[in-house]
Amino acid sequence: MVIQRREKSFGIPTNALYSQIKLLRNFGGVFMKSLWKMWNQLSLVKQIVVGLVVGILLAVLAPEVGKPVVILGSLFVGALKGIAPVLVFFLVMAAIVQHKSGQKTNMKTVIALYLSGTFLAGLVAVVASFLFPVSLTLATGAEGLAAPGGVVEVLKTLLLNVVDNPVSAIGNANYIGILAWAILLGVALRNAPESTKTLISSFSEAISKMVTWVIKFAPFGIMGLVIESITTNGLESLLGYGKLLAVLIGCMLFVALVVNPILVFATVRRNPYPLVFTAIKESGITAFFTRSSAANIPVNMRLCEKLGLNKDSYSVSIPLGATINMAGAAVTISVLTLAAVHTLGIQVDIPTAILLSVLAAVSACGASGVAGGSLLLIPLASSLFGIPNEVAMQIVGVGFIIGVLQDSFETALNSSTDVVFTAAAEYKELRKEGKEVKIPKTA
Repeated sequence: MVIQRREKSFGIPTNALYSQIKLLRNFGGVFMKSLWKMWNQLSLVKQIVVGLVVGILLAVLAPEVGKPVVILGSLFVGALKGIAPVLVFFLVMAAIVQHKSGQKTNMKTVIALYLSGTFLAGLVAVVASFLFPVSLTLATGAEGLAAPGGVVEVLKTLLLNVVDNPVSAIGNANYIGILAWAILLGVALRNAPESTKTLISSFSEAISKMVTWVIKFAPFGIMGLVIESITTNGLESLLGYGKLLAVLIGCMLFVALVVNPILVFATVRRNPYPLVFTAIKESGITAFFTRSSAANIPVNMRLCEKLGLNKDSYSVSIPLGATINMAGAAVTISVLTLAAVHTLGIQVDIPTAILLSVLAAVSACGASGVAGGSLLLIPLASSLFGIPNEVAMQIVGVGFIIGVLQDSFETALNSSTDVVFTAAAEYKELRKEGKEVKIPKTA
């Protein structure tokens, strides 16, 4: 008679243990599938909010656990910056190639809104700086940085960027050069065979598809960016510059919630706030954490598509806006320059203050689409008041100290405004044609 031996593990029969492990594994699989399904049912904005909250909790409660997650932020921003120049090049070229004679693109209205918005932002900053003057304890440590020497130098740099080598322009994310060469190539290919035009459009669509894949990782990327920002900088270093930050952020919020809506209302004659809030929610939140107008171009392209805007218009206006629509940069330049003026006790009259607004707008258009790009243009505006470059570069140092919040709000304003003005220009044409202007819900 064979005696069957029943092995036990931790007092549980082996066959029963295997059954329990299999049950747990199946339960875990079902649970993960349900969790993943719930996650996919959330809108991108809600996913970003979840990533934001998780990032803050990890940074505050378990920074050591969160450190490995920081790489997700770098990968996300790197992917956006990597794909954005190629996306802009092919989208603009495809839009020009496929453009039909008589087809409207609304670019005159868009550019007018960009320039007027940037100037008014600088003017708001000047007025706020006089109402709430800020004096600084000048910092050091930024003296080694090179800054533009004058308006002529800024304009010269812009013109040189236009004629930059096209491959170099794409590799260095020189969007002025990318736009110039894409437009020229598009015009040159207007009479090309339909097969060539189809090929260019197919490349454009394929790159756009790649961008949607990158954007799906935005919640995880922002989680990493939040952890890095909090663990590296904290908020303690900002306490000494609270008033300066209050003026800066207050001006940017005023521009986003008052000036921009006024410009949109004057253009569309409709309630502007649904459009403004949609742009802030869908574009501004992402731009706040990437701190790069260039990196946020794919996000804005996707939002314009969801809003049902004309691709021939937004494929040009969005990358153009990332270069010249710099309301946040105009605010930064004006506020920090006048902070230096108040610190040194320099008297400023009204005509000079207005001239500063114009200079800030021109300088802001020369600010690069990367984090901190506007700070190096502060010495240019400071030269208007005879402030030495050595002192002006210390103001730049202060800008880098508060840059955690300053640059985030600045980029959020700049990037979300690109969508607001692009949409407003198109809605203006719809209103002229007697068509209904309705902002679709995107989330």
